[in-house]
Amino acid sequence: MKQITKYVIKNSLKRIFLYRACLARLKMMGVEKVFSYTLANDTGVTPDQVRKDFSEFGIRGNKRGGYEISDLLEKMENIFHRNKDHNIVLIGMGNLGLALSKYSKFVQRNMNIVATFDIDPFKQKIRSDIPVYSMSRLKEIIDRFRIKVAILAVPEISAQQVSDELVRAGIKGIVNFAPVLLKVPPEVVINNVNLCDELESVIYYVHKLMQDEGLKNLEILYKDMKY
Repeated sequence: MKQITKYVIKNSLKRIFLYRACLARLKMMGVEKVFSYTLANDTGVTPDQVRKDFSEFGIRGNKRGGYEISDLLEKMENIFHRNKDHNIVLIGMGNLGLALSKYSKFVQRNMNIVATFDIDPFKQKIRSDIPVYSMSRLKEIIDRFRIKVAILAVPEISAQQVSDELVRAGIKGIVNFAPVLLKVPPEVVINNVNLCDELESVIYYVHKLMQDEGLKNLEILYKDMKY
């Protein structure tokens, strides 16, 4: 039965990414140990939240002696299975898909886009480092490279249909850039990345900040007028 996936990317996992970035920066600066309050300061959470997140992912440390940064980074690498190569397919070679296919950070993190797919015959003829196949070869390529994860960068109107094809071909996780909530079997993981929503979230907070500053300025002006 298809449904909105039961696997929601947890906020605690998102915070692990923030901790990892902070730890990597500290290591580059030559720091060897870190305390939970340092990570809390740098990531905008409480020390208790840091320790709780670490505990959820089986990371232990010494409260008095702090955490060894190298050890923390190694444990985080294990969380994300960085010791393995991960083959990925990308569906949709429009402007967004093309940009994603050239993103060098994927390779640096052992994530290899081994094939892309598009319904446009012209794009299938273009020679590049990553081949562009027709959708008719989807199952063949997924089986050949034992792929379990796909990136979906197709128009909203075709996203559900393509998602169904990916699931039938054996894909277990999809990063979805189409602005639509996909319905999949319960055992399939979906991470929806809506760029418009992300921008609108920032716009909302920018305007809220400006409004708050305006009210604050009015209060100051009112006090000045009183005296």
